[in-house]
Amino acid sequence: MTSTVTARQQDTTVKGAEIRRHELAAFLRSRRERISPEQVGLPRGPRRRTPGLRREEVAHLSAVGVTWYTWLEQARPIQVSVQVLDALARTLRLDASERAHLFQLAGANDPSPAASCPSVTPAIREMLERLEPIPAAVQNSRYDIVAYNRTYGRLMGDLDAIAPEDRNCVLLAYTNADWQAAIVHLEESRRLMAARLRASLAGHLGEPAWKMLLARLEESPVFREHWERYEVVRHRSRTKEFINPYVGRLTLEHTDLWLAPEAGFRMVTYTPRNDETRERLERLHLLAQGS
Repeated sequence: MTSTVTARQQDTTVKGAEIRRHELAAFLRSRRERISPEQVGLPRGPRRRTPGLRREEVAHLSAVGVTWYTWLEQARPIQVSVQVLDALARTLRLDASERAHLFQLAGANDPSPAASCPSVTPAIREMLERLEPIPAAVQNSRYDIVAYNRTYGRLMGDLDAIAPEDRNCVLLAYTNADWQAAIVHLEESRRLMAARLRASLAGHLGEPAWKMLLARLEESPVFREHWERYEVVRHRSRTKEFINPYVGRLTLEHTDLWLAPEAGFRMVTYTPRNDETRERLERLHLLAQGS
């Protein structure tokens, strides 16, 4: 009797996995067909018959093999890493609900900060608010920005306009034009970020979220150059300068307030170094409140 029940359970599991693979294949095809070549910077060409993107175009944009992606759309029983799922989600421009659906169909946990954001208590949110006009945010060991106050949200542009899964200080410093324009000593800052990230990585080797972040960062030639230096720097307070697009130059003292050192969670604060910066932060806070 027990063996019969076990066999039925196994059969149900196999059928369930097969159904999910076919659902995943259909979902990928539907999302691929709704993205136009122009949306991803590709020419349409005179002979295009495929609605949306071709399979080989999705594979190229996601940095995966064409044959492998074809098998995925054919519902073949292949393993899919979280890095590949993340790349497909970005290529196909999935929103938060679609991204969650993709990972669920693939039987994987989404390790992005947007999906696995740690619990930020009401007390911490109140602290962030009470610190205004001092820019403050909660970050983890990967430099994901998991919570922030209004002034921080306007410190280097408009953080609210950036997708939650892209709100990572290192990623933005290497890939976002607004952040790059705001950081006064960009080259030095990015080298230090890469060195701190490598120091933090030692305690998280092999973790999917870290592998996913590094895969995205390594698309930047500048990051690859800095990363290959194998420099390591621990956290320390230091003066930082920004050119804010709304109020001008800011000279700030960066301080980390550790919330959970073992997990790498900290509150990052930027206090003004002079009266001019203090007055400009107050104006920036008023602007942020009105937006």
